[in-house]
Amino acid sequence: MKIKDILKSKRTISCEFFPPRDSDGIPAVLRTAGRIRSYNPDFVSVTYGAGGSTRAFTEEITSSLKRDTDLEVMAHLTCVAQTEEEVHTALVRLDELGIENVIALRGDPPAGHDNFVPAEGGFKHATELLRHVRDNFEFCLAAACYPEGHVESSDLITDMNYVKMKVENGADFLITQLFYDNQDFFRLMERAETLGIDAPIIAGILPILNSNQIRRFTSLCGSKIPDELDIQLERYVDDDDAVRELGIEYATRQVQELWDQGIAGVHFYVLNRNYSVSKILDNLKLPGHIKTT
Repeated sequence: MKIKDILKSKRTISCEFFPPRDSDGIPAVLRTAGRIRSYNPDFVSVTYGAGGSTRAFTEEITSSLKRDTDLEVMAHLTCVAQTEEEVHTALVRLDELGIENVIALRGDPPAGHDNFVPAEGGFKHATELLRHVRDNFEFCLAAACYPEGHVESSDLITDMNYVKMKVENGADFLITQLFYDNQDFFRLMERAETLGIDAPIIAGILPILNSNQIRRFTSLCGSKIPDELDIQLERYVDDDDAVRELGIEYATRQVQELWDQGIAGVHFYVLNRNYSVSKILDNLKLPGHIKTT
């Protein structure tokens, strides 16, 4: 089923997984997805991995989830290190697998590079990729947006104009980068409304697992850690168990506030671990997403 049709009838809960570094790790990812399945997510997604380096594993996991479960699956596709022909071939494979949903991304610079450099004969921007998919396939398309602005954007209005271009070039809905201050998300929604962007916007939530990891993630993507949360992370810097519980509590409150405001959906960046997201969903007891046996 196409996610855009799901969004017409309900607010969604979804989860994102990433491919392992080698094929031996694929069963563990599938087991984690199986555990998350008991909460009836509306869809799951599988990333391309850093620099598109594990794209074959992405397709294998996506295929397995589509073939062997009742989960709705969204595949990630990036411009990184691929020609237009290679991207087109990947889309053909996804279409043949029965995948109906794709999130089209430019992608991050490969390891060791500060700036994104397109492959020779490749797409330069997510908008070009979106346009190609829309012109040649029938996928439901998602794109990314950034509550605090993309790290390469000069200002928030310029950033939002790029988001508008994504919608104009085929994006049916949007998923945000991770954020920890809900006011940033609400301001994003205001900017979208001002610019006439009417595509549903799903909030991306990353439950905190340890202090050093989240500081690294936020520094890379340009998201901030609110002062109150930062103080608590520093307090438990050497206690990963305490930080994980803090992350569960914080994300529970964050998602509850977003849900109460009627947002289109919540997308959990699971990091291939089900414990925190399971606890958060247990805490929230959202209709349709209470654990089933």
